[in-house]
Amino acid sequence: MSFFKKKSRKSTSANTQTELPQKNNDASALDINLERNLATFKDLYGNSSDLVIRKIQFGEDHKLHVGMIYLDGLVDKQMVEDLLDAFMFQMKDNQVTVDSLEKDNVTTILKNTSIPIAETTELHHLQDMESAILSGGAILLIDGVTSGLKINISGWAERGVNESSTENVVRGPKESFTETLRTNTSLVRRKIKDSSLRIEELQVGKVTKTEIAIVHIQGIANEKIVEEVRNRIKLIEIDSILESSYIEELIEDKTYTTFPTLYNTERPDVIAAGLLEGRVAIFVDGTPFVLLAPALFTHFFQSAEDYYQRWDIATLLRMLRVLAFFISLLGPSLYIALINFHQEMLPTTLLIDLAAQREGVPFPAVIEALLMEVTLEILREAGLRLPKAIGQTVSIVGALVIGQTAVEAGIVSAVMVIVVSITAISNFTLPSYSMAISIRILRFGFIIFSATFGLFGITIGLFLLTLHLCSLRSFGVPFLTPISPFVKEDQKDTLWRLPTWKRYTRPRLVSKKNNVREDQMTSQNIQLGKRSEG
Repeated sequence: MSFFKKKSRKSTSANTQTELPQKNNDASALDINLERNLATFKDLYGNSSDLVIRKIQFGEDHKLHVGMIYLDGLVDKQMVEDLLDAFMFQMKDNQVTVDSLEKDNVTTILKNTSIPIAETTELHHLQDMESAILSGGAILLIDGVTSGLKINISGWAERGVNESSTENVVRGPKESFTETLRTNTSLVRRKIKDSSLRIEELQVGKVTKTEIAIVHIQGIANEKIVEEVRNRIKLIEIDSILESSYIEELIEDKTYTTFPTLYNTERPDVIAAGLLEGRVAIFVDGTPFVLLAPALFTHFFQSAEDYYQRWDIATLLRMLRVLAFFISLLGPSLYIALINFHQEMLPTTLLIDLAAQREGVPFPAVIEALLMEVTLEILREAGLRLPKAIGQTVSIVGALVIGQTAVEAGIVSAVMVIVVSITAISNFTLPSYSMAISIRILRFGFIIFSATFGLFGITIGLFLLTLHLCSLRSFGVPFLTPISPFVKEDQKDTLWRLPTWKRYTRPRLVSKKNNVREDQMTSQNIQLGKRSEG
């Protein structure tokens, strides 16, 4: 319900803004005169320099006048030449005349006999033709005919399928998504060779007209979640969608939270695994990052490599990530609380050493921590923005030099540098960047709580954080599922992972139907067979 309230607020604020100038798109059929139609397209695109209009005469006595319209850079020029060559040869061979055009449907004849392109569609409205041209197609107009042919000859420059740059694995597939929608959906098709895989495409953005694909497996995905995803995307009214983050912010259940309620990844195997669990994937043309809904809290601690390693190794790695999560969240705040309020909890020798190190430091521990954390965030951001050749070197050398110099100058203590460094390293162990950055934000809040109330403040912060996590939903599914609410059947693959033959069911609250993914008797028989052979 909060989603629709949020949409109404956005629509109200949008009414106060200056409206974009609307194009004069005539939705009626084309004019019967070819020259007038070509002039209409010239006006429609403002006689843009990349608009190409080719006039050709065919048939006996050159009485058949044809015009081809496309945008340079969005089509494959070799396909254009091959199309024209084949078209001219076929027209000459068929000896098309004006008399034959009056007797038959010329567009049907040309589509079936003279155009060697499989994706050829007859269009009747200017709006449809405009969208086809902007999507990399060519429009074929014929004098005396009030319809045109859309020929798909798209061929713009695109990046190939490479290794993922944000989700590296030691063992497992190395391919990642690209910026091309059709390439991305084909990567998933290669992994899920089933006719139940459904791909529904929509257009969002009044100006950009970005292609968006909603992908799910029929019979496994919860139809209510699929319908909710579809409805939320259809409600979007915006001029541009340039990346999947636009969609994420517009359709998520709760905006004012640091935690991501949609999972994003650039790995096809992760999307395929999510679809097989009953989730819904959202592909956006122009970005390699695909959204997965619903997203659960435990989902962000799981890596694709967990399922390519042995189950005991995967469980150990997940436990390390959970430990790193708490270190990244509470490291500096625990140090501040112990130093300022609970010195009796530290061994006497350690307490004396810490007091000796802090003797010449002019700032309290909380100021030390904030200075070091802000400096670390600046170095981290600088390392991302600098060229790759020097970015990593600058961030590492900068951290070492600044940390050592700050200790020698007496601005911060050596222990604080160690605590902040361990905290930063722990943050890098989280597989999801969106979850890691939310922890970096919350860390500052816990520093303030610990500096004010000590361990009691940290307890209050954890209590409020737990309440906030319990209030979150991802398309109606509680964010802490299957921990809260506790689902016993789904504990096989949460913060630990049981062997594959034990995980024969899908998540109950995500799929809600077709929950059995492996025959339990079959898996038991396999284990009995292994024991008998042994």
